[in-house]
Amino acid sequence: MKIKLLLLISVFFLTSASVDETFFWGQNGHRTTGKIAEMHLTKKAKRQIDKLLKGESLAFVSTYADEIKSDRKYSEFYSWHYINMNLDEKYATAEKNPKGDLVTGINKCIAILKDKNSKEEDKVFYLKMLVHFVGDLHQPMHIGQREDKGGNTIQVQWFGKGTNLHSVWDTKMIEEWNMSYLELAANSRDLNKNQIKELQKGAVEEWVDEVHEITKEVYKSVKVGENLKYRYSYDHFGTVRAQLQKGGVRLAKILNEIFS
Repeated sequence: MKIKLLLLISVFFLTSASVDETFFWGQNGHRTTGKIAEMHLTKKAKRQIDKLLKGESLAFVSTYADEIKSDRKYSEFYSWHYINMNLDEKYATAEKNPKGDLVTGINKCIAILKDKNSKEEDKVFYLKMLVHFVGDLHQPMHIGQREDKGGNTIQVQWFGKGTNLHSVWDTKMIEEWNMSYLELAANSRDLNKNQIKELQKGAVEEWVDEVHEITKEVYKSVKVGENLKYRYSYDHFGTVRAQLQKGGVRLAKILNEIFS
């Protein structure tokens, strides 16, 4: 009886770990984007955000939307973490998820935060969700194909251990780099004002189409079952870093428009 119980517990934790790993940039990725966003906030936006979050940083709250996934009362937000699109589609003409998607989620968060009649507790909740969703938007496999669940069913190896394409982009390359989110943020590319303005151009829907172009390249970058190692990281980790930075710079734009 004890052996069966131990086996059940082991299966539970192994299953939980694989599920958790499947759907997000990873803690360091999201925190990096949150920290970079803080570096580009106006003073007024910083003050108002600090008041709402009671001193917690954007990096700290950036993983909240994943942390609540295990609570069924938040299941309505599950589909807000991704967009399913065929590789030859643009967001405007793609079939939309009736339960909502990343664009739906981001726009809802913005609307709640801009509404002067919103309750403070709602503003806090949707601010945390917004930080996370803008991060997710810039992970190319969060705008993947429905049939493979954004690369989750494309099995590959990472240094000889089984994983999937989505996980490689969410966590594996970041973990292999072995830097804290503070180090990743501090070592992001120096940008001048014009470069920042260029990155911040456009609407959320346009950012989706831009990221989706990278998604196409990610799908081409592997073969099923391939053992990915140093060369893959060498070829693609620069894109990961660029996307983390874009997410932070664009999150700052949204927050500055809301709070300044």
